[in-house]
Amino acid sequence: MDADELHALALSRPADALKIARQVLANSPSDADAAAAHKAAGVVHRDFGDIDEAVTELKAAYRHARKAADPDGEADILASLGVALVMAGQTRRGLSVLDSIVPGRTGVLAGRILIRRIWVRGALLGRYAEALADAEQAVELLTGTGDLMWEARALTHRAMVLLAMGAIERADVDYARSEELFAKCGQQVEYADTRQARGAAAFARGDLPTALLYLDDAQRVVDELGVLEPDLFANKCVVLLAAGLTRDALTEINSALERFEHQRGSTARRAELLYCAGLAAHAAGALELAESRSRAAMKLFRRQQRPWWAARAELVLLQSRYAAGERTPRLLHAGQRLSTELDGLDADLATEAHLLTGRLALARSESAEARRHLSIAAAARNRGLRARGAGWLAQATLHHSDGRARAMLAACRQGLSLIEVYMHTLGATELRVLATAQGAELAAIALRYAVQRGNARQVLEWSERWRSTVLAIPPVRPQEDDGLVADLTALRSLTYRLETSYDQRLGPAPLHRERRRLEAAVRRRVLVTPGTIGDRPDQFRSADLLAHLGDRSLIELTDVDDQLYAITAARGRVHLASIGPTQEATRRLSHALFALRREATGRGEDRLDLDAIGARLETALLGDVAKHLADGPVVVVPTGRLHAVPWSLLPSLRHRPTSVAPSAAAWLRARSAVPPATERVVLIGGPQLSTGPEEVRRLSELYPDAVVLTEGGATAEAVLEAMDGASLVHVAAHGTFRADSPLFSSLQVDDGPLTVYDLERLDRAPHRVVLSSCSSALGGPSGADELLGLVSALVALGSSGVVASVVPVNDPATVPLMLGLHDRLRAGDDLAEALAQARVSAGDDRPARTAGQSFIALGA
Repeated sequence: MDADELHALALSRPADALKIARQVLANSPSDADAAAAHKAAGVVHRDFGDIDEAVTELKAAYRHARKAADPDGEADILASLGVALVMAGQTRRGLSVLDSIVPGRTGVLAGRILIRRIWVRGALLGRYAEALADAEQAVELLTGTGDLMWEARALTHRAMVLLAMGAIERADVDYARSEELFAKCGQQVEYADTRQARGAAAFARGDLPTALLYLDDAQRVVDELGVLEPDLFANKCVVLLAAGLTRDALTEINSALERFEHQRGSTARRAELLYCAGLAAHAAGALELAESRSRAAMKLFRRQQRPWWAARAELVLLQSRYAAGERTPRLLHAGQRLSTELDGLDADLATEAHLLTGRLALARSESAEARRHLSIAAAARNRGLRARGAGWLAQATLHHSDGRARAMLAACRQGLSLIEVYMHTLGATELRVLATAQGAELAAIALRYAVQRGNARQVLEWSERWRSTVLAIPPVRPQEDDGLVADLTALRSLTYRLETSYDQRLGPAPLHRERRRLEAAVRRRVLVTPGTIGDRPDQFRSADLLAHLGDRSLIELTDVDDQLYAITAARGRVHLASIGPTQEATRRLSHALFALRREATGRGEDRLDLDAIGARLETALLGDVAKHLADGPVVVVPTGRLHAVPWSLLPSLRHRPTSVAPSAAAWLRARSAVPPATERVVLIGGPQLSTGPEEVRRLSELYPDAVVLTEGGATAEAVLEAMDGASLVHVAAHGTFRADSPLFSSLQVDDGPLTVYDLERLDRAPHRVVLSSCSSALGGPSGADELLGLVSALVALGSSGVVASVVPVNDPATVPLMLGLHDRLRAGDDLAEALAQARVSAGDDRPARTAGQSFIALGA
């Protein structure tokens, strides 16, 4: 194997190359062969992060090349050594080595040497103008020479520089071509590097699903090769954080950093991973950890003479200190200095720095300084994708500080509209929900202003502006993917085995590991679902709501600076009331839910006074707004964290038909939902109910033409097929809410759990759904004020109404309640009216009354 082949192997199959190099060196090789072997070993150690070993091997390679009188080989080895020295933190020395060998070189060798200097100048030092000049020359020297591998490297390095300079489309063209060339050469590691770089380009273009897809592809390749690629983890961290997947980013980067520390990797790569770890910790709210890691990264970058990287790390450091509540003159001065420094290094990051500095100046009542920095940041609102959000937030903050209310509200609208456009590019529900967090500060500024003015209609309209935003966007079903169906089926089967104690020979640990792997695979497949650009939903107007309410009343709860407010719309008027601390409302809710759970189980000798508990809960949630209600039904729009309220426990709502909606706009859309052309009722009975098939059997007597799936027939695929487009579906099955991953919340059918991911495969959601199962109404608050769970998934897919429980229920007591509910539905009542009448028919029987109070009607 000649020197070029061994070097190529070092980059494609590094473990094999290192083994061959050691075999060559163990057999008294010639100086030429020894130089090639030491060089290959040096490249492998460098890319594995064993930088001291890399420098030692490359120095040995250089000595043997000199003895072999191979000047071209000497120059090539020196180029690799220069890179390794810079990665070791010896920036001046490494650059000096590279600069000394470039002059006088021509042809392919010159191109190879230039590629090393491009990487140092661009990736490590951020000197992009110099790097681009080298890159253009390297591509010209290597194109058409027949050396596909080095031609691909030249294109990759030029793409890297172009991407950093904002020329995204040109960069992706270069990446795509180099990807083809690396595939032809069998360079698997470099193929993976290019794939993940294309992910970075897709992210810069604003295409998050494609970015995640490319990064997952690259991850699979390097995992198969057993290689640790710091660039891949750094890019994944940035993309995951942009997607709002904070926990994933923190897990990934901590794992990479731990492995890298164990391998004693280069200080250059360690600094980059520390920076990303600080970024992830900041996003996760672990501010002390973010501060320590970003400070450590900043010190390393400064020692390595990498100003662009050092400035990035310092920005995270200052943002973490600000988020922790620091408003000192020292922090302000640091922000001023960093803003000026970033103006010359990175315009997008400079926008964030100026926004931070402007806010600090405002906090210290330095109005002129605040205005200067906020104006600079606001100028970026129409520039690049990364800077726009910070730009509009700066504009809104600037106008608010100047007392220009109309301009401030306009800036909030523009910024939120920008995020709505971005949300349309996402197909996965989880990503859409998390994206709403990006607009939370803008919505809060406007809502706070409306509350301060005491304008009830304005508070309602701004409360609606960023509430349940995801539900206003047409859902995107996952792409037709046999792999997704196979993974969901395997996950269902595995969970069934775990829950039925099947095949204990393996023990539970391997099965649990496999379940985690399958869940991760399902989630990855869904996250890369592309979005579809569509029309923006109609703007909500309070006048439209009042026109459609009729004899109904609507109560919308909103949280402003941890204070709960209630907006009541009834009788053609809108009223605003300050209720009290949100914390008190959540505390009273927790107490009420505990009481209902205890009553349902019948545990404890002392009976709790549910009437008194309900009265206290009403005071904490609604104050005295009952006096503003009309005489008819009530629609309640709670906050995301107050979604699981048993509303019939409240004295004022006990005998009123009460429906719960994620937003007033969602309720209006549900009211106008067109039912299926044909009446098709589906009755589903899951396993392990204490009442067995009794509930479904008795309901089938009410609906003789219904599709009945029970006693082994309620498999996941059968249930999904029956539910699709049905007019009414009743599910008597146990439910599980997964707080750790709400989209894996499920209904227990005969062959295992039917998850939210399964439901999202429906072509058309059933028009109305009754879930007589445990805690089926629960959802996980996420994003700005959104929910993830079974019910929110059905509503998002188009179900106009759902009945579900907020606590585990007593199965025997639930059966008569459900029969009463369906009697009223067949008589023509809507879900809320039917549920209210079913509660009344339960009488004073305590278990039946508790069961009735555990259910809520959602939608219209």
